[in-house]
Amino acid sequence: MTQQELADKLEVSRQTVHAIEKGKFNPSVKLAILISVVFQVPVEGIFTLEDQ
Repeated sequence: MTQQELADKLEVSRQTVHAIEKGKFNPSVKLAILISVVFQVPVEGIFTLEDQ
């Protein structure tokens, strides 16, 4: 899936997806949950706390 395809599904910009991938932007809880729904994995499977 391209960044643009994911952005379209999440209704955000491609730049937002890029920033999340590069660790330059932390998504809101709502956006994190939407990402987990798109990929059908738990949020914890995508995002972790830095100290863990």
